[in-house]
Amino acid sequence: MNLFIFGLGFTGRRFAERARDRFQTVRATVTDPAAAARIAAETGFTMRGFGPEADDPRIAEDLADTDALLVSAPPSEQGDPVLRRYEEAIAASRIGWIGYLSTIGVYGDQGGAWIDETTPPAPRSARSRIRLDAEAAWFALGARTGKAVQVFRLAGIYGPGRNPIVKLREGRSQRIVKAGQVFNRIHVDDIATTLLASLDRPRPGAVYNVTDDEPAPPQVVTEHAAALTGLPLPPEIDFETADLSPMARSFYGENKRVRNGLIRDELGVALAYPTYREGLAVLKDEA
Repeated sequence: MNLFIFGLGFTGRRFAERARDRFQTVRATVTDPAAAARIAAETGFTMRGFGPEADDPRIAEDLADTDALLVSAPPSEQGDPVLRRYEEAIAASRIGWIGYLSTIGVYGDQGGAWIDETTPPAPRSARSRIRLDAEAAWFALGARTGKAVQVFRLAGIYGPGRNPIVKLREGRSQRIVKAGQVFNRIHVDDIATTLLASLDRPRPGAVYNVTDDEPAPPQVVTEHAAALTGLPLPPEIDFETADLSPMARSFYGENKRVRNGLIRDELGVALAYPTYREGLAVLKDEA
């Protein structure tokens, strides 16, 4: 079996590294040619360019020789870039499993309520509406071709090199307080575990929330990271006066508690890091 990944970023690379023993060949795309050469040398993966201007001409041939496809490349106002360029190549291929990485942002603001996969999406931001449109486009491809398309709605991703402890060490952390605000998170290894479980149990049209068990206020997570490491705790900043980018501020406009029971009940996933406490405990000693 062969794997192809559109968008070998933080999550896609972790999954590919975990899945490499299951596939004869792993091929993947990045937008930066220099990054492609470096990643190929580090991992042994076959790397292709997939940029806004031009693609590696071998991608269509690769897709014809692919069994499982993971899509991590983000959509734009012009739609999903993979479908826009390769829908027919994918439709004509032997690909049987397609995983599309989306976001719990498609649920919009739920006023802090608990929600699950049966909750109707209500995206508030333009980027979340675009994500929901991309989900629908991939499901349409699956319905047309009979291929098993699964959508994975991810919470805030953290892991090695990308977590609250790193921000504290680098002096980039802010302890922002907004009354009642919580966020779900998910360790990158638990995403990989979920994708691997889905490969074994494909279900066409499935939607899975990939989150931890305990949505928590962001300042509480920062405080725990500081307590674990002995690093200085930044002062509290009221959300209304915080210096945040428009995108970061928009995240605080959505408040929800996302259940993850389906990945447990249907896919048999046991989270290695069910809360931020377990996740940060293994990250506190990383270089």
